[in-house]
Amino acid sequence: MAYTIHKVAIGSDHAGYQYKEQIKEFLRSKGIVVQDFGTDSKEPVDYPLLVRPVALAVARGEFPAGIVLGGSGNGEAIVANKVRGIRCALCWNEQTARLAKEHNDANMISIGQRTISLETALQVVDAWLKAEFQGGRHARRVKQIEET
Repeated sequence: MAYTIHKVAIGSDHAGYQYKEQIKEFLRSKGIVVQDFGTDSKEPVDYPLLVRPVALAVARGEFPAGIVLGGSGNGEAIVANKVRGIRCALCWNEQTARLAKEHNDANMISIGQRTISLETALQVVDAWLKAEFQGGRHARRVKQIEET
């Protein structure tokens, strides 16, 4: 199945930096344009300062999708979801990634570098980008999310 998304915003803190770099390479090898919002090293940095710009860019429509990474991915998902219009799902396997798109129309995902292997992280990204929102009963629920 081909990707329907061809442009992705990405960002991480120091704890997600290594996977971010690998995911960027993976995406670019698939012909996807990637904009990196940082960080640029393993030096400690506060993740809200890097995740929020990714979420804002997706919310403004500059990117149809965003990926954020950290140690667990929890804080990154929390920060992203504070931005109106963002539906960021913490994903730890292919199924959670696929369902995030199919049922929740997630426009962002969060990945924890300390919680899953690099191979699984790449599978998460692949599954999420290939999945399509199913609409139907899920559309009603996504609308309810947007109204809260």
